[in-house]
Amino acid sequence: MRDFAPTEARLDVTRAKYPAFPREPAVLVRLIKHLFKEIHDEANGKLRAYGLNHPEYNILMMLYGSPDNRMHPSELADAAGEKSANVTRLTTQLCEKGYIVRSGSEEDRRKVTLTLTPEGLAAIADFLPDIVTLLHRQTRNLAKNEQEQLELLLKKMLAGFGGIGGRAS
Repeated sequence: MRDFAPTEARLDVTRAKYPAFPREPAVLVRLIKHLFKEIHDEANGKLRAYGLNHPEYNILMMLYGSPDNRMHPSELADAAGEKSANVTRLTTQLCEKGYIVRSGSEEDRRKVTLTLTPEGLAAIADFLPDIVTLLHRQTRNLAKNEQEQLELLLKKMLAGFGGIGGRAS
């Protein structure tokens, strides 16, 4: 992991220059940003062997996590935390790799449905053991109860954005 001390030092300088600057919230947000970069970079490194990148992996896993391995693009964008344009680009790449297919929705012909193919399911079966190992390694310094507590705290923070359960009071 990269040393976070230089970032903390810059936040302290910012606070000295602007005393109303909230150090603790800034540290939390910067830590989350640093964690995201580390997680993203490590996942990209692991997934490269499978011809995938982290955003493509997220799309595949959101489809895999749905009961019938299919979703509409707008649902997929929300689930993956991606913008619609990015989902279109990512799903096009995954279609070209043969991992998903686009088809007209059975309920509404104006809607598109994205579905995992047998090749996509096979790719997921191939990379999941490595991803499981990576996830355990990335969280190895946290006990199970600490992971549960961090999950609750992060969900509480996310709720402040209206992402889960509305606005925090």
